[in-house]
Amino acid sequence: MAETTGEQRETALRRLAALGAADPALRQGAVDAICALLRTSPAEPAGAGADPGAWREALRALGGLLRPAASAAASASASGEGAGAGAGAGGAAPAAGGAAPEIVVDLSGATLVDADFGGCELAEARFADTRFLGAASFADARFTGEAVFARALFAGEARFDGARFASDAVFGRARFRGPASFERVGFDGMAWFGRGEEEIWEDDPTWEMVEDVHPAAWDEPNEDDPDWPVAVLMGDYQGWSEGGDGARFVGPVSFRQARFAGPAWFFKARFGADAAFTDARFGGPVHLDQPAVDLAGARWGGAADDEPVCWPLGWAPEPGPDGAGALVPDRSAAPYARQLADPDPDVRRAGLAVLGALGDARPELRQRVVDTVCGYLRGPLPFPVTGDLNPGQAGEVELRRGAQRLLAERLRPVDPTPDGAEAGLRHWAGMSLSLCGATLIDFDLSGCHVGYADFMAAQFHGVTRFDASSFEGAVFGLGGPDGRASFHGDVTFAGARLDRWRGARDVLGGVVFHAGVVLDDAEAGDGTPPGQE
Repeated sequence: MAETTGEQRETALRRLAALGAADPALRQGAVDAICALLRTSPAEPAGAGADPGAWREALRALGGLLRPAASAAASASASGEGAGAGAGAGGAAPAAGGAAPEIVVDLSGATLVDADFGGCELAEARFADTRFLGAASFADARFTGEAVFARALFAGEARFDGARFASDAVFGRARFRGPASFERVGFDGMAWFGRGEEEIWEDDPTWEMVEDVHPAAWDEPNEDDPDWPVAVLMGDYQGWSEGGDGARFVGPVSFRQARFAGPAWFFKARFGADAAFTDARFGGPVHLDQPAVDLAGARWGGAADDEPVCWPLGWAPEPGPDGAGALVPDRSAAPYARQLADPDPDVRRAGLAVLGALGDARPELRQRVVDTVCGYLRGPLPFPVTGDLNPGQAGEVELRRGAQRLLAERLRPVDPTPDGAEAGLRHWAGMSLSLCGATLIDFDLSGCHVGYADFMAAQFHGVTRFDASSFEGAVFGLGGPDGRASFHGDVTFAGARLDRWRGARDVLGGVVFHAGVVLDDAEAGDGTPPGQE
């Protein structure tokens, strides 16, 4: 299999699959060999000399080895025809009694085209950094061990409908560029769609694994950090950070009727379109605060001391007689009624006005309002914000400018005037901003007073102003050259205080400037980082 190409390699793959189908003792070895071949696949399997027929045959053979038996006769055919002809047009014939238990699959870093693992049974499954080109299906698959899809890239439609994860499911920083469906999925362990970060001591052998991580290039619209995530040096210890984002959904995603028995962790996930959690069931800690989420008919059976629990503004659990709480519209946040989740831009525009008025009138809700607006701004955009825009795109850009103005107008103290007492009610003091990964256009925080602000990997387009602004603390990167904010137009920090304890140049270390930057009234040339003027 390793030494041939074309039809000879395809024949060898069918023979290998037939051996694994006929003898459960050989199945793991056959799976390992096929996975090793797939991990050597080039970045574009359909390219010249890439042997695309063999890659397709390898995927078919692997799927056949991982699916339960259709019949004992199929297995007998596979084992009786030695040369592999009995594997049939669909790849390896199923084995009697189902796939061998505890089959481990390692396709980390592989590039797979139109991968179909529907109905497969896998134990430990490693798909970290895997590129799924075309459609990818894991519908009705069963994972008996940990399933790792960290940093995986799904370029087309991704289907997990009816899948079952008996252990942890790790989708931290996975990218879904097309529609994604997790309907009726059972998550028995932790469902991790959030940010991944942990500290690793210098002598930890895990560092060998970290150094081998090669994520797909971060080539998303409006964003220019190709090495996000990365391992970085932080202070006096080494820390491994997977970046400021959790899973990134550009298209619509559905978790309808999904069951989360353990933690449902979507902290810092990004939803760029509809996110349906209708009729879902939650049984443990939850962090799901993005405004695009629809929780109609969802229920939460967690205990009152399950911490943290974070729902989107506009939703709240209502205890029921069975102890499970239905997620219902939150009357305490009225008149806001989740307008930012509406596909109609006019409804979203009205929702921004409602949120501003709600925060003006209800100081105790102001931080949640700010978090909701920040969540809206963090939604990924599927089109470049520069250049020619169609009417729909131009309207979305203008909506985002309106959301930015809502924040700035309320974070900027009002000068004393005859109407100053009334106007001062609009100043929201002490607010924190969570804008990591956000695409910001003509962002103006000049003169604003902010608590803590996270601009890690944020992308600033147009003219940006931070002059005379004041922050308790602000971060623009992981502390190294990667995972940093980028300014694609002119920016000024003249007179800004970005941190109580550190100077602006320290805070902005590693930030990329593609145009002019003004810092402490000293103008730097194009692209010159602070401290190197």
